[in-house]
Amino acid sequence: MSQIRVNDLTFHYEGSYDTIFEHTSFSIDTGWKLGFVGRNGRGKTTFLKLLMGEQDYEGSISSSVAFDYFPFSVPDNSLTTEAVFASISDAPRWRLEKELNLLEVEPDALDRAFATLSPGEQTKVLLAALFSRSGHFLLIDEPTNHLDMEARAVVSRYLNGKQGFILVSHDRAFLDGCVDHILSINRASIEVQKGTFSSWEENRRRQDNFEVAENERLSREIDSLRAASKRTADWSDRVERSKIGEHALDRGFIGAQSARMMKRARATERRQDNAAKEKEKLLKDIERNDTLKVTPLRHHADILVEALDLSICYGERVVTGPLDFTLRQGDRAVLLGKNGSGKSSIVKLLMGQDIPHTGTLRTASGLIISYMPQDTSFLSGTVTDFAKENGLDETLFLTILRKLDFPRVQFEKDMRSFSGGQKKKALLAKTLSERAHLYVWDEPLNFVDVLSRMQIRDLLLAAKPTMLFVEHDRSFVDEIATREIRV
Repeated sequence: MSQIRVNDLTFHYEGSYDTIFEHTSFSIDTGWKLGFVGRNGRGKTTFLKLLMGEQDYEGSISSSVAFDYFPFSVPDNSLTTEAVFASISDAPRWRLEKELNLLEVEPDALDRAFATLSPGEQTKVLLAALFSRSGHFLLIDEPTNHLDMEARAVVSRYLNGKQGFILVSHDRAFLDGCVDHILSINRASIEVQKGTFSSWEENRRRQDNFEVAENERLSREIDSLRAASKRTADWSDRVERSKIGEHALDRGFIGAQSARMMKRARATERRQDNAAKEKEKLLKDIERNDTLKVTPLRHHADILVEALDLSICYGERVVTGPLDFTLRQGDRAVLLGKNGSGKSSIVKLLMGQDIPHTGTLRTASGLIISYMPQDTSFLSGTVTDFAKENGLDETLFLTILRKLDFPRVQFEKDMRSFSGGQKKKALLAKTLSERAHLYVWDEPLNFVDVLSRMQIRDLLLAAKPTMLFVEHDRSFVDEIATREIRV
């Protein structure tokens, strides 16, 4: 077992004043199953790219292993899956069949064009191919975005049987199922801990509670030092004013005396200020999950949505149904099913889009819906522009973004340059800024960091809005959904 050593790493993007890493040092063993967590924008994907040598940096990164990056780009997806596999790894076909069996992919997928595989199947094939390369350390960047809940469980079990990878993921259950160490990017530090995500989270909670108490003590000490410094400065000023006496002899004597006293006072003031500044340095590494709020509207009807014999159809193919369900006021219902089963189509039909179907989907009269789509590709302009275009309370909208740890420097940038997580947070802030009878969210958590997910969880448990949502994060669903609708 060897190590990957990071020493005095400093990095920022050209033309940006935002420092991503500053004099950062740590080491990891190449045999670890390492989960990599932190707020959106802290540099997780950037660090993986630095390991791949795609960016220049200051400091050093040393390793005895070669790195592979997932998601892997397939230049020609018209090739058969077996040919794609052969372009990545020289492992024999039986090895790939063995790996695919562990991932619950049918063997005939090897003979099909790679392009015909579902996004989830493509994810599994590429993971199998990359893990079949000997002597390589795999950098896995958010593999769950194209995986339904069942597929996530399968891939998590698969990864648990491997070693030698860094996994960026925001899915708590997924991480718990396959990692043995956690690398976390905090506000002011990077740390490595042995254990699962849950054990890291518990340690973080205890540490934060300790640091909150310690910060309160330090804050009191700083206030005391500041008050003492002010008293010293006031006294020094009074001494300075006392230089003026009634006689020239008095003024000479008092001036010499006050000069000595002034020197001592300024020295005392500097010591007190320096002590206060040193203590302030200790206050900055707590991850604060600010409380979010939403104010749902109350509808006069009990049943807000009703589906009767509903089927989603594309041509001759019935994708979903027939379904019968009702959504009552106060429900937080999750649509569950495999990828391609029609969950997003039901959501779009509910929002009035022209989705081919049979049966009936009815909504209560006067129903106000706040909709968060899965797609973020339409976002452009600044967040201020976005707030105005959507008739949002700009102050409220920006406040919610800040509570989701959204950097202020991003407010003036074009949203097209945002990370996937930042785009999702913009849509989340929009829907949380709106008053509605029903909140309809289509995969709201893709790319959103785990700490923000917990903020949103706490918000929904407190506000109890009526919801219909699609989500594959098992922990989130178990905590939030009051009922399940299987499609």
